[in-house]
Amino acid sequence: MKVLGIGDNVVDKYVHQRTMYPGGNALNFSVFAKGEGADAAFLGVFGDDDEARLVENTLQQLEIDISHCRHHSGENGCARVTLENGERIFLGSNEGGVTRLNPIMLSEADREYIRGFDIIHTGLYSHTGHLLGELNELGIPLSFDFSDDFEDEQVERYIGNADFAFFSCSHMTDEETRNYIKAKRRRDGQILVATRGGDRSIAYDGTAFYYQTPELIEAVDTMGAGDSYITAFLMSMIKDGNIQAAMQEGSRLAAKSCRVEGSFGFGARY
Repeated sequence: MKVLGIGDNVVDKYVHQRTMYPGGNALNFSVFAKGEGADAAFLGVFGDDDEARLVENTLQQLEIDISHCRHHSGENGCARVTLENGERIFLGSNEGGVTRLNPIMLSEADREYIRGFDIIHTGLYSHTGHLLGELNELGIPLSFDFSDDFEDEQVERYIGNADFAFFSCSHMTDEETRNYIKAKRRRDGQILVATRGGDRSIAYDGTAFYYQTPELIEAVDTMGAGDSYITAFLMSMIKDGNIQAAMQEGSRLAAKSCRVEGSFGFGARY
């Protein structure tokens, strides 16, 4: 299986440890997929600072294809983070750094490259909204993560292009979550999934709702848990199309990732 994450790469700077870890929704997807046995690639924008070098060197160590990434002078994406009882708390960011300042424009070589993948994942923090229509036209299943601070205007603008749409809905009840994802479904074949932290995740395919209780563990760090759920869910869906089995896979990998510092380790002092 060949998978591609397009969009954000960051370092998460843990201010209480003076340690930074590679991360970012699209990049995490590629890394987690590689760990699950996929042939993974990442397409994004790197800066020219120590933060960028940490991310790029990590991807090279993991043998993730970054041959179509861009490089620009300036700050790589970074966020400041702390932990409270294993729960990651975001303190602020540079909003993507060079990824935000230099939006990716696809060349014909990029489009031909992307056609070789089985699924593409991107998200709200990836600064790829302008690409969604173009990506959709390539005919590759497209996944989009709306994360936890989505606004209705953003959802309405982007969701029509997504085959898979993910929301973090810890702030909603079961009923509110069901009503929300049902109301946002826009076309046949589209599957919407809401993860909800320690509460059960809910999926909707236009016909039925599906539920999955998370694997409850004592978390070292919840950073990347939602991204790992998304990765395992998508890989399972591409493999056999069984929504319930995909949700089980998502919960499995999310629990596993909560036992690791940062999204997937590879920390460096700063």
